[in-house]
Amino acid sequence: MEISKQVSGPEVWTSEDLRVDESWIWCLDTKDPAEIECALNLACKNGKSMPKLRREDFPLPTLGPRLVAAARGLDTGRGCLLIKGLNIEHYNKNEITDIYWGMGCYLGTPMIQNAAGDVIGNIRNSGRSIGETNVRGYTTKNRMMPHCDPMDIVSLLCIHPAKSGGRSLIVSASAIYNEICRMYPEYLPSLFRGYHYDLRGEGPTGTTNEVTENRVPVFNRCEGRLSCRFHGQSIREGMKKAGIPLGGIDADAVDCVEALAIDDRFRFDMDLEQGDIQILNNYAVLHARDEFEDWPDQDRRRHLLRLWINLDATMARPLNPIFAARHNTGPRGAIQAQSKHSGWVPS
Repeated sequence: MEISKQVSGPEVWTSEDLRVDESWIWCLDTKDPAEIECALNLACKNGKSMPKLRREDFPLPTLGPRLVAAARGLDTGRGCLLIKGLNIEHYNKNEITDIYWGMGCYLGTPMIQNAAGDVIGNIRNSGRSIGETNVRGYTTKNRMMPHCDPMDIVSLLCIHPAKSGGRSLIVSASAIYNEICRMYPEYLPSLFRGYHYDLRGEGPTGTTNEVTENRVPVFNRCEGRLSCRFHGQSIREGMKKAGIPLGGIDADAVDCVEALAIDDRFRFDMDLEQGDIQILNNYAVLHARDEFEDWPDQDRRRHLLRLWINLDATMARPLNPIFAARHNTGPRGAIQAQSKHSGWVPS
């Protein structure tokens, strides 16, 4: 297998490419809000709400097929989509959650995101810091370095932006790979061999020192498709817990991916506004976040909702099992819930 063979196609893009061509940004048209409202009213009438709400319970006759097509495009195109124009001020928290969930079901199957069994994540500052043992970065206000989440798709809905900061950063994984092929090919064997990841106490055993059973490659090819899986902090902590602390060319390779992912030639920055929905393919796009400052008013504090989604089998790209197994729960397997709690309780 030629690991240094560069890739081409729409998934290879630079920050300038996204600035020049905004076809990856959708604005809801004049009919979409009424269609969403009708679907919400029908779901409410029939007693359907997340997490039991299904695609058929939330009919979107014109928007729905566009979302299905978007799911396919996320895997064959640039891997990023921004939907603007959802008026969330018109709805209460439960209604917002059901709308977001209902739209997400057209993309695929929402997956569990943590050991508590949450299928919608709350992205907001808990007061803890990155660097504390087993802390998930999204529960802090700290800068988050570029990474991929472990399911096929990650989506964010902005409820409230921060007072300042919190900018979202995205970058093409294939563009990074091509640059490594050109400038740093000595790192490719390490990146294709992969690393053990820290499961942060959310693996099947529930123990704080559990890591992935196999080395998960950063880059992997399957049936001609290049896919990426990267999370620098989880790699460094996972290798340490596995008794193989990163060093030498392995450490340099991980550092190189991070450095290229924040290089302004490749990195595209965006401010998510209230009602914006960002959708990314985790095999094609890395994402990050700047540190932020919150509003003092609790009701205005930065708050995003997150979905992790696996694409339907007919749309999902082929993945090698060793690349697809990331939680010790099998290929494309989710985090295993370790409590009876499931779903999102508005607060």
